Amino acid sequence: MSGLPWAALAATSSAMHRFANPTVALRLADRLMPWSASLCAGLFVVGLYYALVASPIDYQQRDTVRIMYVHVPAAWMALGVYAMMATASAVGLVWKHPLADLSAKAAAPIGAGFTLICLVTGALWGQPTWGTWWVWDARLTSVLILFFLYLGYMALWQAYDDPGRAARAAAILALVGVVNLPVIKFSVDWWNTLHQPASVFTLQGPKIDPSMLKPLMLMAGAYLAFFVTVLIYRLKAEILARRASVLRRARAEP
Repeated sequence: MSGLPWAALAATSSAMHRFANPTVALRLADRLMPWSASLCAGLFVVGLYYALVASPIDYQQRDTVRIMYVHVPAAWMALGVYAMMATASAVGLVWKHPLADLSAKAAAPIGAGFTLICLVTGALWGQPTWGTWWVWDARLTSVLILFFLYLGYMALWQAYDDPGRAARAAAILALVGVVNLPVIKFSVDWWNTLHQPASVFTLQGPKIDPSMLKPLMLMAGAYLAFFVTVLIYRLKAEILARRASVLRRARAEP
């Protein structure tokens, strides 16, 4: 039994080195993309039907509760994508994995988009629910900071001509910004805010009615499949752009 952790570590290391090859990564991306795109389209069709048609209205919020099916999965993905970026950045810094930094770079605009959707839909939902578009409470403010972290990460990639320096600077920012994730998650428990506490992932289980939980989870799956699909597309573009840059430099050398 004592050899199992080392065997698992060796297998993980072997897999990391295997997919460090851009050619292998591109081949895998080409295989995965049709499946992820089909899954994304199917989940969106079914999820939107249940969210907009089949799910019941709320006795207090009426039809405005349907914003939840767009807002909540966007909030989950905003946090999840940033956690993925931080993990990839750590892998890039520690193991120098050539595709780790490119994966984080490819994910950043998608995560920023999810965060923007979260902020906009939250304002649209907050006005009829709380009577205000925005309040500077802990949850809303920390999500806004997350949006700025995404923008700062992308700006650092553009601030350096040397891709290596850009990757290191952006990775450090991504890792520093991780401290904001637990603040977002637990802000409604640590401070008195207008935002409601967690109602899906709790120690007592989901507190939301199954008729609303089903479309919520379908939409969450659709968002995740969308992220995977766009990430694959953007990662392929980053790999090909990096290859083209290398070829241009090689031709420019005397």
